[in-house]
This record gives sequence, structure tokens and C-alpha cells, in this order.
Amino acid sequence: MDLQKHAQQPDVAPRSTDLRASDADRDRIADLLREALAEGRLTADEHAERVEGVLAAKTVGELDVFIQDLPAAHQRRAAPSAVPGRPTGGVFPVDPDDNVVAVFSAAARKGRWRTGRRIHAYAVFGSVEIDLSEALFDHQQVMIKAFSVFGSVEIRVPENVSLRGSGGGVLGAFEVDPQDSDDDNAPVVYVDGWAVLGSVEARPKRGKLVKDILDRVQRTVDRSMRKHLGH
Repeated sequence: MDLQKHAQQPDVAPRSTDLRASDADRDRIADLLREALAEGRLTADEHAERVEGVLAAKTVGELDVFIQDLPAAHQRRAAPSAVPGRPTGGVFPVDPDDNVVAVFSAAARKGRWRTGRRIHAYAVFGSVEIDLSEALFDHQQVMIKAFSVFGSVEIRVPENVSLRGSGGGVLGAFEVDPQDSDDDNAPVVYVDGWAVLGSVEARPKRGKLVKDILDRVQRTVDRSMRKHLGH
């Protein structure tokens, strides 16, 4: 009887549009809106209004609303392909390990400090400085999500790490000077986000080299060798 009742129950699986939106989902929609702005399909005001809505959206269905009148909504129903320079989903935690916030003020992370896997930076009528040139890297990949509204976010990395970026500006400037390290074990820093009537800038800091993660890799190798040799 229980099996019969269960068989008669309707399928209550959630629709794909009801799923919670990820950062990758928001980035995909933001990229499509940026293309629509460049093609003249959206005005600057329309683009800014929709981007604001994208940042606040909670579900995939709420995101789709912002592109339903654009050709991209009918051409890209399939799962989105990976964006060059952007890590695959699941690499980073959803919640940040560190928040750097400046509202009508200034905030900074610099000197000798330990980075997490994910850092969020918010500059609202203020300035944020994130300097990784002397930081301790516990993870090989670090994501920095930077949001600037009438403010500035400045990011500096050592010159022997890889730096990649994929953000956008709304009447603002989002600039990342990409670089690739020759060392496969060197950290990779990804910068993403938005500059709205503000600026986000990420560049290598010349003359500064990170050594900690390389030393950690060497220590791991040394421990493995000692264990193998029985010491």
C-alpha cells in the first residue's frame, strides 16, 4: 500500500530555474549583458540597472529574467562553457575567508598576512588596498571578488605568481594585467567583480617574489623522502 501511494505521488523535483544561483551563473549573465551593451542592444542605464539586479539575484530563474529579451537567451540554453582565465566551479568556497570593506573610508590588507582561498573586497565611496607581495599563501589558488561603487580597489601581487581576471565596469574601470608564472607550483590569483562609477585595478608588484608556497612544497617533498627512507 505504501509503495502504491508513493507511486501515485507527483514528481516534486525542483525546476532548474528554482536552483540557487552561483557566482559562475551571475558571471555568465553579466558577460551576456556586457556583450548586449557593446552591440547597442542595451543603453548604459539599462545595462547598469540589470547588472545591479544580477548581483542581487538568488536563483537561476531570477537571473534569466535579465536576458529573456536578448538573442543570447535563445542561443545559449545549454550549460555554459568555461570562460578563459576563470577557474572551474567548485574550486573555491561560497563564503569568503576574509572581507575587506571600506565605506566612506579606507581599508587595507598588506604586509605579512595569511591569505585564504576567497577574499571579498568592497569599496563604496572609499578605497581598498590588497597587497599580496609579502603574504603567506596557504593555497595555490586564490579568488578575489572586488566590488567598487564610487570607490577604488587596488590589488598587487608578486611578480612570480599567475594573475588572471574577468570582471567588468559600468561607467568605471576594471583593469587586470594578466601574467603567467613559469613555475607550476606558484600561486594563481583570480580577480573578478565589478566597478560601478569606480575602479578595480590588479597588477604585479615588480621586484617582489613569493617564496612561501615554494618552500612549503619543498618541505612536503622532504617529509615524503624522509618517510620513504625510514627517518
